[in-house]
Amino acid sequence: MSTMKTRARAGSGASHERRITTALFAAGLATFATMYSAQALLPSLSAAFGAAPAHAALAVSLTTGFLALAIIPVSALSSRIGRTRVMTASAVSSAVIGLLLPFSPSLEVLLTGRALQGLTLAGVPAVAMAYLAEEIGADGLGAAMGVYVAGTTIGGLAGRVVPAFTLGLASWRWAEATISVAAAVCTVWFVRGLPPSRGFDARPAGIRTVLRDLAAQLRHRGLLCLFALAFVLVGGFVSLYNFLGYRLTQPPFELPAAVAGLVFILYLAGTAASAAAGRLADRLGRHRILAASVATMGLGLFLTIPDNLVTLVLGIALCTAGFFGSHTVASAWVGAMANGNRGAASSLYLFAFYLGSAVIGGGGGIAYTHYGWTGLTLCVAVLLLIAAILVCALILHSRYTGPAQVADLGQPA
Repeated sequence: MSTMKTRARAGSGASHERRITTALFAAGLATFATMYSAQALLPSLSAAFGAAPAHAALAVSLTTGFLALAIIPVSALSSRIGRTRVMTASAVSSAVIGLLLPFSPSLEVLLTGRALQGLTLAGVPAVAMAYLAEEIGADGLGAAMGVYVAGTTIGGLAGRVVPAFTLGLASWRWAEATISVAAAVCTVWFVRGLPPSRGFDARPAGIRTVLRDLAAQLRHRGLLCLFALAFVLVGGFVSLYNFLGYRLTQPPFELPAAVAGLVFILYLAGTAASAAAGRLADRLGRHRILAASVATMGLGLFLTIPDNLVTLVLGIALCTAGFFGSHTVASAWVGAMANGNRGAASSLYLFAFYLGSAVIGGGGGIAYTHYGWTGLTLCVAVLLLIAAILVCALILHSRYTGPAQVADLGQPA
């Protein structure tokens, strides 16, 4: 009898984890389709409103920038009122704003709406990592994080490809409307499928408590390396995709916008890499997979330099796979390495992640405007060099801070 009860509890736990993984997959779809939907529209926004590339790119950078500013406050709020409540409110409110954006009468109104959407979007990425760490067992955390990140890659793909295809038939307004409706459908899927939390313990969210929790994580040198790694890697990656459309639609390629949008299908390389990286990190060690992922980005960046469409596509595919592999491993490592409040560590990681997307991703427009694609790739190469140094520092720190850190390397116990 006791054996049957044990099996029933195990089955219930497995079902609970499957529901969590599926719901957060849907959340990743909705959030990242919304977040980067403007990226494929940037050349069209420049044409429609007479805006320079760096100005149009604010449609992406303002969203990620305001999301970064909201990450920590929203994470603190979730520690008090619950992870699921915050994620649900965030997903629903951002979906509503998205449905209104196609009616923007000017670029300034559109940019304002995108900034507000960044604030409302913060609840899902700010909480998802901590929620997974609380609800999923340590043995399955890497794989579960991989599924969530895979959802974000497919969402990022849809958020770029769907508008790009729509541009071949209609204006940017219809393109934005199409992806906003799709994101709203995924939001309904997420809200209906998300199970109540079982591992959540409410914590006070006063300013002193929040600052104390944040300070505790900032004193951890390993976590600081991971935060800095997120900042430079996502900044370089978003810079490439922000201005890739301009390169493809201008000489020497001069592709139609709808055809140029096909390059975003390469996000599927990120989907495969994120799921694989999570499993491999659990088996082979986080440090090995993280180093290999950064090296893959470097190789891909090199291949994008020649004015050859084949090498450009291959290079972007490798950059995409390398970036999402790195992000999967680093985000799971934050949860494993954090001391005390994992939510605080996750929020700092994501703050650095989206701040890098906004600051470097937008700033890349300056390099592209003045020096073209070569200048942009040179900037990204410097970022990857910094990333390689950070990975080395992270490995050395984890090896020489005592036995407790051995598990953080992802090595079999």
